[in-house]
Amino acid sequence: MRRPVQRLSVITLMLALAACGGGGAGVTSGTGSTGSNTGTTGTTGTTGSTGNSTATAPVINSFVATPASISSGQSTQLSWNISGATSVTVNGAAVTGSSLTVSPAATTTYILLASNAGCSTACNTSASVTVTVNPAGTGSTGGNTAGNAIYGDLRKADLGAGANLNGTVPFPANNAWNTDISGAAVDPLSDALISSIGLGTGLHPDFGAGLYDGAPIGIPYVVVAGSQPKVAVQFTDYGDESDPGPYPIPANAPIEGQQASGITFGGDRHVLVIDRDANRLYEVGNAYPQTGGSWKVSGGAIFDLTSNTVRPGGKPGWTSADAAGLPIFPGLVRYEEATNGAIRHALRFTVSRSRRAYVAPATHWASSNTSNTLPPMGMRVRLKASYQIPANFSNESKAILQAMKTYGMLVADNGSNWYISGAPDARWNNDKLVSELGSVKGSNFEVVRMDGVVTP
Repeated sequence: MRRPVQRLSVITLMLALAACGGGGAGVTSGTGSTGSNTGTTGTTGTTGSTGNSTATAPVINSFVATPASISSGQSTQLSWNISGATSVTVNGAAVTGSSLTVSPAATTTYILLASNAGCSTACNTSASVTVTVNPAGTGSTGGNTAGNAIYGDLRKADLGAGANLNGTVPFPANNAWNTDISGAAVDPLSDALISSIGLGTGLHPDFGAGLYDGAPIGIPYVVVAGSQPKVAVQFTDYGDESDPGPYPIPANAPIEGQQASGITFGGDRHVLVIDRDANRLYEVGNAYPQTGGSWKVSGGAIFDLTSNTVRPGGKPGWTSADAAGLPIFPGLVRYEEATNGAIRHALRFTVSRSRRAYVAPATHWASSNTSNTLPPMGMRVRLKASYQIPANFSNESKAILQAMKTYGMLVADNGSNWYISGAPDARWNNDKLVSELGSVKGSNFEVVRMDGVVTP
C-alpha cells in the first residue's frame, strides 16, 4: 500500500442502519446485533410520511473505538460518522462533533443514539461499540514507558485489533531487528545506493489517522489469545515457500486496504495475527476470507517471537508475506511506541527499484536487476549522526527519527521511495507526520555496511 497520507475523518466500518419515517403506518425501526469492538449493524427500515413531507431517520455510517482494547487507566477515542441527525447521545449523554475521548474503568459498551427532530422516536437509530479494559496482571503492564521493554515475550500484550503491546518487543534484544547499529561501519557504496533511492526525496509515512481512498491508512494487525481457533489456509501462489496451517486468523481480522464501505478492494491485503500466549506471529498476503472460516491467501509465514531463529520452518531464498522474506509486524511504526518516545526496533521501508539480491535478515529478492548500485532486500539505512532532530518536532516524529538513528530501516519491499510502514491509529496527527518526516531527505541517510550479500 503506497498511498499519501491525508487528514480525513475515521471511518473504519460502514453500517447499514434504518431509514424510517415518523408516525406513518407500517414503519419499521432499525434493529441489529452487537458487533465486536467495531459497531452494530442494523436492518434497513422503511420511510414513512409525516403530514405532507417524508421524514428520514439518521444514518450512522460508522462508530468505532480506537483503540478498542486499552489498559486500566488509559483512554480511547470514540469516533462516528452520521448523516441526517439533529441530536446525538453516547450512553444517554448529549455529544457534539464527531469524536469523544473516554477513560472507562472497566470493559464498557457504548451506545450511540442518533435522532432526527423531524421524526418520532421510532426514527432513532443506534450503534454500539465495546471497549475492553485490561486490568494490571491480566495482559497489561499499564502502558509502555521508556524503561520497561520486554523482549521476546508478548504475553503482556492486550487483545484486539491494533492492541497495545505494553512495552513488549518481538524477538530477543540482540536480534537484528533490535540491535543498535548507530556505531556500525558505513558501506563503501553508500552514496551510490542512497542516490538510487533519491537524495532529494523526503520520507513519507505510509500510515496515519482516518481514511485514504476509503481505507484506513497503514497495515493493521490483531492480537489474539492462545484459545483463538485455528482455521485452514489455502495457498494460491507460494505454497511451496509457505508454512503450513492451520492459522489462528479470526473471521473479522482486519485486512490491509479494507474499505470502510464494505465494497470490494485489492492491494496487498496483508493480514497480521499475533498469538500472544504462544508468542507466534502469523502473516499472510492477498488474503480472502472464505465461507466456513477458512482463508484463501497467496502465501503465509509463521515467526517465533522468542527466538533469533525467527522463522523455524523457513529456508534461505523463501519469500513471506513480504517480498524480502521478512516479518512485517516488527518493522511497523505504532502510535503506542511513538507517543511514549521510545521505538526500540528497526523500521520497514520501500524502494521503487531493488537488486536481485538479499542480505540478512532478509531471505528473498524481488527484482531482475543485478546492478550493485541498487539496494538488495534487507539493506539497512540509518539517519546520519550529523542530522539534528528539530526540537520543535512532535514527540511522535522525534521518536521515529531517533529509531532511524539507533536501529535504522530495512528495505522490505518494492514500492514508493522512502515510504515508511506503520499501523493505522486515529491518534496520529497526519499533518505533522507528513510535514515533519517529509523534511528529512534521502541525503540525510547512509547505508550500514553489508556483508554476506546473497546473489541468487
